[in-house]
Order: sequence, then C-alpha cells, then structure tokens
Amino acid sequence: MKRTVYENPFGDSYVQVDHPSGLKIYLMEKPQFSSAYAVFGTRYGSIDTCFAKNGGSMIHVPEGIAHYLEHKLFESEDGDAFNRYAETGGYANAYTSFDRTCYLFSCTNRFEDNLAILLDFVQSPYFTEETVAKEQGIIGQEIRMYDDSPAWCVLFNLLKTMYTEHPVRIDIAGTVESIAEINAELLYQCYETFYNPSNMFLCIVGNFDTEKTLRQINAAIKPNAPVDIERGTFSEPDTVATPYIEQRLAVSMPLFCFGYKHAIKSPVRSLKTRICMALLLELICGDASPLYARLIRDGYINDEFEAEYFHGHGYAAVLFEGESRDPQKVADAIAEEIERLKTEGIDKKLFAAVKRGMYGDAIRRFDNIEGLATQLTECAVADLELFEELKLLKSITIDDVLKRLALFQQDKCVLSVILPQEETEGESCTK
Repeated sequence: MKRTVYENPFGDSYVQVDHPSGLKIYLMEKPQFSSAYAVFGTRYGSIDTCFAKNGGSMIHVPEGIAHYLEHKLFESEDGDAFNRYAETGGYANAYTSFDRTCYLFSCTNRFEDNLAILLDFVQSPYFTEETVAKEQGIIGQEIRMYDDSPAWCVLFNLLKTMYTEHPVRIDIAGTVESIAEINAELLYQCYETFYNPSNMFLCIVGNFDTEKTLRQINAAIKPNAPVDIERGTFSEPDTVATPYIEQRLAVSMPLFCFGYKHAIKSPVRSLKTRICMALLLELICGDASPLYARLIRDGYINDEFEAEYFHGHGYAAVLFEGESRDPQKVADAIAEEIERLKTEGIDKKLFAAVKRGMYGDAIRRFDNIEGLATQLTECAVADLELFEELKLLKSITIDDVLKRLALFQQDKCVLSVILPQEETEGESCTK
C-alpha cells in the first residue's frame, strides 16, 4: 500500500494510504483526545441520476435513489446496523448530499468493534422487493416532512428557479412518485457501480493506532475489480428562469435565500477559487463587514444570517440566507455592496483582518475531530490535500479576490422567499 504523510508547521499530520483496491484511506491520529470519528463514504450523491459503468450504455435511474440506498444499506439479513452499534456504545449516522453518501460513527471506547461494524455493513448490501417496498412509506413521510420545512423549501425553491437542467435542482430524497419506481434490482445496480472501493474513501480522526487500524482495514476490504464510472453531463444554461419566487408556510418572520448563479467553465472548482470565494463573502457580508453592521443595526437581519459558496460537479452559486422583515431590502443591499466593491475595490485593512481571521479559524479546526473528519471527507471527494488551504491563504492577494467579483452578475440572481401564511386559510402559493 502506498503511503504519503502530510504535515503542517503546527505539529499536525495525517497519513493518506492508497489501498490496492483503489480505496483512499485518510488517517489522522489525535492521541490527546478520548474519542475517535470515522467516515466511510462514496462519491455518489443525488445528482448522479445518469451514468455508465465500464464503457456501457448510459442509464437513467429514479431521482432520490442514492438517498434510498443509504437508508437500505443499514439493513441486513441478521438485523439493523444501528442495533449493533447500540451494543458497542458507538454513535452512528449517515447522510446523502448532492455529490456523496457517507456512513459514520464516533466513539470513546471499543473503536475496533465499531470500525468492524462500519466496514461490514457498508460492504454487505441486502435488498429484497419486500424490504424495498416497505421503505417507500418511510421515505415518503420524510419527503412530505421536508415539503413542510421552511428552511428546506426556501433553498430548493431557489435551486429549481436557478437551474433548469442540472439535477442539483431536485430534492435529495426525490419525490413520492420517483421513489415508487425504485426496486431491488436498481439498488443493486447503483450499489455495484458506486460502492466499489475505487470510488470510495475512509477517513478516521482521533484516538486510535494507525498501524493496527490499517491491518484491520486491509483484512476487511473485500476484493473487487475497479470500475470506470462515466457520469452524465447536462447542458445547463447560464441564465435563470425567473429572479423571484415565493411561498407561504407557517413562519413568524419571512425567510430568504438570495443567490448568484455562476457560469461553469469546468466541472470542478479549484481550491484557490473556493478560498477566494470564502474571503470575498466575508468581505461582502461577514461579521466584520460594513454591510453586515448596517443590516444588523437597522434590524434587517439577525444572527441567523449566513453566506456560502455552494458548488459541486457542474454547478456553482453564491447563496445568502436568513430571516428578515424585508428580504428584498436585504437582497438589494447585497447587490449594491457587490457593485460598490467592483467600482471602489476592497479595503486593504479589512482584507488583511479577514485573511488573518480565516487563517486562525483554519488552525483552530485542528482541535475538533468531527470537523477534521469532515474536512478530510472533502479532501477525499475533491482530491485535495488538507494542509494546502493554509499555504494558499498566505499567498492569496486582493487582486485574486477582486477577479471573482466578475462572477456576480445582476441578471443571474434569484431571490427565494418564504412568507408567513395569510390570516385566511388557503394553499401555499409560488410566483
């Protein structure tokens, strides 16, 4: 097994191991902590609705199948993986996002036992038509629950308005209609394509022994020929369908999500672009920015306000989310601030302060094992090196950040709003 050791100047290090099966393994010992955290994942998410395996024909699968598969994988002929974790005292969970599915546990003791459970059930699919049909009702309830979630609706209303072709516009869990098309054969087909070790990763952080853990992993990984996966492409236009969408739900104050759709020249964003965008968002509306101070002072936002660079394979956007008595006022203020920065440039003192703050935050994250496991997961999905962020942060200039302002175009933004229900009863509406 090929090993590469990465170190930063502050005494932190991790080992990246290329397993013969193709599995990428990331191990970061933190003996000063009492717990360990592990993530076993695959580069397979809700947007992977069209794919080909080993040069075969492209196939289309129902929306929500990656999330459905995540649910079903916990089951086996011998019982539920959660019951096994209950016996070891480990905390277990899983999630499906747009571009990945991850299974995880954390524990303070019996690490080897908990890791054995993780390595076993993720590699042991068990689907029957009866158990698959039973899950439809459970996931259908979950879908309906999210249909009533204001925070969920405000985001996906924006994505459905911003994107017309890319599957990022589709709810991760799919629809009640789409999951009704899922059967055991389709689940096995997706599993055998995306749950191959050559498409997977294992990240472990905390109190464990690297050599002992590698021996355990090596003994547990099932032999499997690597697969060649071709993902579908989508001719997504740069334009948005409409600049505004609203819906009425049971909220006391309006929720908003305001976003700029960015043109895509290559499927994946570079680490430098990600860091520049994070710096830019802090300069536009971070805690130290003039705009944030003004909006807080005038009562247009509260501490629920946040901004993120939302990106993945074939899509990218900047999103601003929160609560406001006047969402349009907030959106206008953000747009005006962006145009001001394009004209006047970035304040050098503020840039230096924001950059120092981000560097300090990056260093502090090395003292949080869950956060580190999440970062290593991101490295595995995007093929990045964990400590590269610190090096790039030092070298990024104001000009690097200013260049990214060109991505913010007024004709490519969308405001999604959730309004309180009207006093008279009626169905929620969209515009």
